[in-house]
Amino acid sequence: MKLPKPNNIQAEKYVAGMSFFKKRLAKMKLSANESALGPSPKAKKEFIKVSKSFARYPDPNGTNLRETLSKKFKLDKNRIILGSGSDQIFELICKAYLKKGDEVIVPRYSFIIYRIYSKMNGAKVIYSKENNFTVSVKDILKKVSRKTKVVFLANPNNPTGTYVTRKDLLFLRKKLRSNILLVVDDAYFEYVKQKDYSSALKLFSKFKNVVMTRTFSKIYGLAGLRVGWGYGSKEIIDVLNNIKPPFNVNKAALFAASAAVKDINWLNKEIKHVNNWNKKMFDEFKKMKIETNKSYSNFLLVNFSKVKIKSASVFKLLAKAGILVRKMDVYGIKNSLRITIGKSKENRKLIFKMKKILNV
Repeated sequence: MKLPKPNNIQAEKYVAGMSFFKKRLAKMKLSANESALGPSPKAKKEFIKVSKSFARYPDPNGTNLRETLSKKFKLDKNRIILGSGSDQIFELICKAYLKKGDEVIVPRYSFIIYRIYSKMNGAKVIYSKENNFTVSVKDILKKVSRKTKVVFLANPNNPTGTYVTRKDLLFLRKKLRSNILLVVDDAYFEYVKQKDYSSALKLFSKFKNVVMTRTFSKIYGLAGLRVGWGYGSKEIIDVLNNIKPPFNVNKAALFAASAAVKDINWLNKEIKHVNNWNKKMFDEFKKMKIETNKSYSNFLLVNFSKVKIKSASVFKLLAKAGILVRKMDVYGIKNSLRITIGKSKENRKLIFKMKKILNV
């Protein structure tokens, strides 16, 4: 029997941070940059409240959440699009704006989903170099050609944790042709407190050729509900809404996210916890002679070149102890692991186990 022949899609499969090791659920999952403290109690309460109406479809326009975001960030609600995670918005952008023969520029060490969706829609992915694991605006501009259609970058960047300054980001938009769409992923912006940094939403809210995205999967602790959002010009958002699936964000996500974004106290608690542990873990890794760049996010990228054991062995030994972290092979970052900042108890256990592995 002959089966339908699928298209020849030249894109790799996305591999998420592991939850299981040898069919066993990890005791500590520090592989996916999820929230350390979990969702706001107010978001949980709203989830339970709205569960009574789960038999009904959600609002296809997500009006309640869009209005909440509009009031919170002083935005035009008609320029907000909701997605089943911010990755769905990247998918919609690629579907709407890319075709065979187009080029997309992404930093070499960046969220893999950008390149996957670009390739799925026929575009050629051009990789820009990084400077000390920091996105190089200069090299992005060098890579621009007449075929360039979209530039993707996350700020701060995943998996490196570094950021592009306000000045450099504005310079990038100024130097790119006006018909090149700049997409800036603000997934980790809440953790950055440096004076030379600004979120894309703050910088580009009045620009017509920039789309900014944010997610509820990280600091808000709603990764399991899948909800993210984007902001852009009315012209671009209308195009994306035209191809957006109906009911793409479920009812629980819409209401829990709306409650979460209003809970400033819980948000600040998460930021304080992560930034405190970020410094502690950086210092501990330094004592162990494990290299790590300064991270402005909820994870650290660690390199094992200056110690006797390789990252692959460290990964296995941690996994056997029930601690899952993220391998960096798929990103092309050699002999390295990415470690999410978890609860205090988890972080202490990780440090203890790492010291034991390294015999320090």
